[in-house]
Amino acid sequence: VQLQASGGGLVQEGGSLRLSCTASVRTSSRFFMGWFRQAPGKEREFVAVYNWNGGRTYYADSVKDRFTISRDNAKNTVYLQMNNLKSEDTAVYYCAADSRLILSSIRDPNQYDYWGRGTLVTVSS
Repeated sequence: VQLQASGGGLVQEGGSLRLSCTASVRTSSRFFMGWFRQAPGKEREFVAVYNWNGGRTYYADSVKDRFTISRDNAKNTVYLQMNNLKSEDTAVYYCAADSRLILSSIRDPNQYDYWGRGTLVTVSS
């Protein structure tokens, strides 16, 4: 599975950006696809993930109520709409996917087999 991510850029605090991630294969009901981010000098951290099984979504507390993850099933694509961006959201964002996750592991980057290239999001204050 190859993941193609896009949509990063420079935005002022309070602004919005939308990231996209497209999988090279048709997704199944067991598929999880979502986003992690890594700021300079920090570990990669969970942001949000979409579970094709029932369309369930999961978020990090730091982005809940500001970010929304959604999918376009026909395009095998997941979107991350980021609103009210803050300077602490500045990071390289990575798309990740896997089809064998259990819920207790969705926030652990080591559990994901497939990764896209990162896209840089810079939020200026």
